Amino acid sequence: MRRLVAALALCVCVEAGASEAPRRIVSINMCTDQLLLDMVPPARILGLSPYAGDAVRSWVADKAASLPKLSGTAEEVLILKPDLVLLSRYMKPETLDFIRRRGIPHAEFDDVRSLEEAKAQILVFGTRVGEAEAAEARVEAIETALQGLRATAAATGIRVLPLARRGWVAGKETLMSDLLAKAGLSNAAAELGIQDGGFVSLEAIVKLRPDAILVARDDLSSEDQGAAMMLHPAIQALFPPERRLYLSEKLTVCGGPMLAEAIRQLATQIGALKKR
Repeated sequence: MRRLVAALALCVCVEAGASEAPRRIVSINMCTDQLLLDMVPPARILGLSPYAGDAVRSWVADKAASLPKLSGTAEEVLILKPDLVLLSRYMKPETLDFIRRRGIPHAEFDDVRSLEEAKAQILVFGTRVGEAEAAEARVEAIETALQGLRATAAATGIRVLPLARRGWVAGKETLMSDLLAKAGLSNAAAELGIQDGGFVSLEAIVKLRPDAILVARDDLSSEDQGAAMMLHPAIQALFPPERRLYLSEKLTVCGGPMLAEAIRQLATQIGALKKR
């Protein structure tokens, strides 16, 4: 119960007016798409956001293949007459205002910045769609995975720099940084004073010298300038494959059940780093 009470701050809900679980659900946000696909049978899903089938960013893109993809407009939602609409509180203001003013049953979800917020949001989501037990199971899986990561990473003190395209790094007030901290690791970006995230120069990365970098891909192909930094001789010299950790974007872009798999993969890789 305490989990659920804490979680309510992360969601604004307009009740459907019925005590039973909603049977006709629409999601117009990529992160709520993934929660919906993971916990709710396809027969109850009327439509998903345009990005639900993006295999690079969606953890359950395969489950979305046979389901309708919507354009994300409020008018389209109105025509479908769903029992519940799932969306982000930070989506296009006009769409959000349209849904609110017409009293369409909906649940708004925030972006999460910590594992606790992610777990709380899963619980609220599960309650709202009538799948509270499934939500509890997802949270337990995250907690179990985190215990394993803590045991593996204990006393290593590894400084990790989450590094993305064009030198973008996740700052200390992000889900990724919190995940590292909860595991007993540290986000080296905090030493640069980066809060939410920002671009860091090659020179700054070389000077920082983290113990490892955390990247989304394990290939070194340079299809454009955004990926070219990883091929720079200085980066390759400082961070050969054995000093790189890999977590695909679809495991970290949203704060949902996929975090359990992200944590398990990180534990395996940290364990390999310790053996070298």
